[in-house]
Amino acid sequence: MGGKALPDTVRQDDTTWLADQYRQTRQFSEQLCAPLLAEDMGLQACPDTSPPRWHLAHTTWFFETFLLKPHLPSYQPANPAFEYLFNSYYNGIGEQYPRPQRHLLSRPTNDEVMAWRHQVDAAMADLLARTDSLTPLVQLGLNHEQQHQELLLTDLKYSLSFNPLSPAITQPVNIPGGTPPLTFQDFEGGLVEIGACGGFAFDNETPRHKVWLEPFQLANRPVTQGEFRAFILDGGYRKPDLWLSDGWSWVQQQQAERPLYWNPALTHHFTLAGQQPLHDSQILAHVNYYEADAYARWAGKRLPTEQEWEHAAHSQAIAGTFADSPSDNCSFQPGAARDASLAHLFGDVWEWTASAYLPYPGFQAAHGAVGEYNGKFMCNQMVLRGGSCASSAGHLRASYRNFFYPHHRWQFSGIRLACDKKANDG
Repeated sequence: MGGKALPDTVRQDDTTWLADQYRQTRQFSEQLCAPLLAEDMGLQACPDTSPPRWHLAHTTWFFETFLLKPHLPSYQPANPAFEYLFNSYYNGIGEQYPRPQRHLLSRPTNDEVMAWRHQVDAAMADLLARTDSLTPLVQLGLNHEQQHQELLLTDLKYSLSFNPLSPAITQPVNIPGGTPPLTFQDFEGGLVEIGACGGFAFDNETPRHKVWLEPFQLANRPVTQGEFRAFILDGGYRKPDLWLSDGWSWVQQQQAERPLYWNPALTHHFTLAGQQPLHDSQILAHVNYYEADAYARWAGKRLPTEQEWEHAAHSQAIAGTFADSPSDNCSFQPGAARDASLAHLFGDVWEWTASAYLPYPGFQAAHGAVGEYNGKFMCNQMVLRGGSCASSAGHLRASYRNFFYPHHRWQFSGIRLACDKKANDG
């Protein structure tokens, strides 16, 4: 199981709890790599992705750099060169090895990276036994590792998809037939509070603040593969009036005709279980913001704002398909759409919103290099909410803000429709 965010009922100085969460989170990263071959560990199909071995090393670099070096004087780094090789984007730490060339790092080997991980884990156990003053920073490191667990899976899926052998590292998921009708739940809006409230949160979820929402409606479930196939068959990728200007340019430049991983016949798609049939009732994944917005226009609806989504989700249970769900057989695929007033808000697929990724009123990044975590990316990206089948359940919450560029679609990203309440009345 992946690590869990610190609940309000747990004391901040409960180092036993924290040490247990550290151990579980670190072990889960290694568990995800267990089915992989040595050859898989260095795959990187494009500059936006990273090899599995790099993810294992970078998350280790995080604990060594931000916790062990400054707070455990007796700690000796495994290799000073690792600070350069596995720094992602922290300019306050120093220069970084070029991201597009991470696949060239055949050394350190898998065994050397694992030995480094275990060295850091032993030192972290020592550090956690000595002090309870570092809880917020340790939690940041654990949540950072959970983010990279998800990236490891999504990056690996993209890289494996280029292999004509369609390699499989998991078992296919069982998708029952039948799609529940699409309905919309009313929300009256008004003055509501948005943002983190208790427990762990990333800095971009703060500060909590008030926003005004007009009455709106939110769909009971995400869009399915069958529904998006209807959009394609109706010529959705050939109708410029459905697309934002940048989106139509993307369609033409990429000659886009279907979601990522779908075959031209619209019958199968690549998954981490290899090529699998497209099921009409399975939740749609791997569309970008442009595709999501175009589909919403075609359906006569729109995408929700992130504030509408969070307001609707704040009282909902975190239930769905997750990377650490015992019931999904580690399939890392979205499940079938099920009927409920608001189903699948968490897990299965990240849901695109109509909101640009911007700071909340009064946002202040933390001092030092750790302040580079989120704030400097608040430009030209769009917000997604809810988590995916590659997320750990305990990593998610209603206030969680994910963000990607509008053309990205290798993430497990999907669509939930919304509309103004008056637009569906009567």
